[in-house]
Amino acid sequence: MKILLVEDEVRLAEHVSKGLEQAGHIVDTASNGSIALEYASTTAFDLILLDLMLPGQNGFEVLKNLRDFNIRIPVIILSALSNTEHVIKALNDGALDYIRKPFDFEELLARIGVIGRKTMTQQSTKLIVAGLEMDKMKHEVSRDGKKIELTNREFALLELFMSNPDKLISRTQIAEKVWEVDFDMGSNVIEVHIYQLRKKINKGFETELIRTVVGRGYVLESNPL
Repeated sequence: MKILLVEDEVRLAEHVSKGLEQAGHIVDTASNGSIALEYASTTAFDLILLDLMLPGQNGFEVLKNLRDFNIRIPVIILSALSNTEHVIKALNDGALDYIRKPFDFEELLARIGVIGRKTMTQQSTKLIVAGLEMDKMKHEVSRDGKKIELTNREFALLELFMSNPDKLISRTQIAEKVWEVDFDMGSNVIEVHIYQLRKKINKGFETELIRTVVGRGYVLESNPL
């Protein structure tokens, strides 16, 4: 897993980082909340280990900002704050787990393993790109929490785009993946369906997610301007 460790105690950060790397994980570290938010907004981490007592923005503020910015990276709190009220607040604010300091490193690895297995299961059934979230098992789509109703064909079309973010998808690829083998490439059916799909996923939002590359195809942008 690619892990962001947010910890201002240098020795502890070095110890935990080294142990995680020896266990096969890739680790980046941040010593304060502002750096952590910058990293989390630009890098695809699988997990964040977050201290609460940080300089500048504390851990609770970091956690709130992550969720406000729609950054859904799983978070485990590592904190010396041991009151039940702190644990409850962190979990209610979106953390998946709470480990009190001092902690046993083997326990930390076990907790990380649980989240890793859960994440892998979710990734096989869910796609998340640029605020769009697709649950393939439930056949549901939402954007920034707003539910979007799609036809079966629109759902299949969006699944193709979300499975290949920032990649050019040609009309031929769309025809092969979403329509039948004998699809008439001379028709405008693809353009009509993409037009309808765009209307649905953009309704109520200023930013359009699917970009047309004239003469070549379409791109679902993960970081649209």
